[in-house]
This record gives sequence, C-alpha cells and structure tokens, in this order.
Amino acid sequence: MPSPARPPRGPKPTRMDADQLLDAAQEVFGREGLRAASLRAIARQAGCDPALIYYHFDSKEAMFTALLAKRFPPLVEDLRRLADPADERHTALRLWDVLGLYHRHLGGDPGLRGLIRGEIVRGAEGIQELIQSRVIGAATQVRALLEQGIARGEVRKDLHTLLSTFFLLKLQLEILDVLPVIAPRILGLPPEQAVAEGERAWLQLFWRGIAADPTAPLPPLPAIHD
Repeated sequence: MPSPARPPRGPKPTRMDADQLLDAAQEVFGREGLRAASLRAIARQAGCDPALIYYHFDSKEAMFTALLAKRFPPLVEDLRRLADPADERHTALRLWDVLGLYHRHLGGDPGLRGLIRGEIVRGAEGIQELIQSRVIGAATQVRALLEQGIARGEVRKDLHTLLSTFFLLKLQLEILDVLPVIAPRILGLPPEQAVAEGERAWLQLFWRGIAADPTAPLPPLPAIHD
C-alpha cells in the first residue's frame, strides 16, 4: 500500500485558495474515506494551518460537497451536449463518446472514483443522497441517448435504459480502475494500451447486447483519446 504523500516542508502558508484545499481533501478522502478523514489531516496534506480551512469551509462534509460540485458539472454538461437529439450519428458512436468522456473526466482520478463508490455503499445518508443526485444527473443524459437510439430503430425496443446505463458506466469505471494494474502482469500490455483495448472490447460487447440488429456491423470506432 503506497504511503501517504508528504506535505510540503517549510513555513505554513497563510493564504491558500479553495481549489488547493480541495485537492488536498481529495487526497485524504481517497486514502482514508470521508468518515475517517479529519480537517487536521487535510490541513497536514495541504501544508497549512487548520484555521485556514475554516476560512473557506465549515466542515469536511462541506469540502466533499464542494469537491463533487467541482468535478461533476463539467462531465454532465459534456454529456448533455452529446445527448442532443440533433446529433444524427449512429448510437454506437455516441456511446463510444460517452466512454471517452468518462475517461477524460475521471480517468486520472482513481482516488475519487474509489471514494464515491465507498460513500455510496457505506456513507452517511445525506452524503449518499448527495452523490446519487450527481450520478443521476450524468446517467440521465446517457439514458436519453439510449432512448433516442430506440426511437431511431438502432436499439432494442425492450431495453431497460436505466439499468443499461448503469451497466455501461459501471464497467467503464472498472476498466479504468483494474486494467492499468493487471495489464503488465496478466496481459503483457502497457496500462494505456490495455485500457484503450478494454474500452473498445467493452463497447463492442455491450452494443451486441442492446442493438436492434446484433448482426449488423458496428460503425468504425475512432481512438477514444481523439
């Protein structure tokens, strides 16, 4: 298990903006979980006096709320643009872009992904509801995209769009978490290549399960980082 990052040495800063404190909070939350984390630990991570945190935030729960408010709206806004009914591209290509957005917004943050999963399962009721509201905001856009696919005759009419959204996104997050770790040992691939191939294989498999015509060829998928 990696040791916690050492806070910077030297005199403690007397000024620090909210984003810097949220970065430190994310490190501590990801390492210890929200329940075990403390403002003192966050201040230690940031290299500042705990009193400086109270200038911006009332509590660690307020910091967690601000962290979600910082990270989720850009993702939801990108998904909203992707779910625009005016986008006439094949539904499979638009779902591929969904995976790309999750990769872009959350791919570099295993601590945040793990924290959110942990708080959904074990967190306090108010925190669970807060996370669910953010997650639902993103999932709603993907569900709308699937419903458009049904209306266009590209997706099965009997599809449960909400559960399918959950399955699509859950596996994408698992790919981002697991493949970079096991790829060098089990697959013999660099982590970046393993993730790219895993995402492509997952979309191909997922699409065959939801397509109105599973035998129809899948449109060519561009590189997810384009």
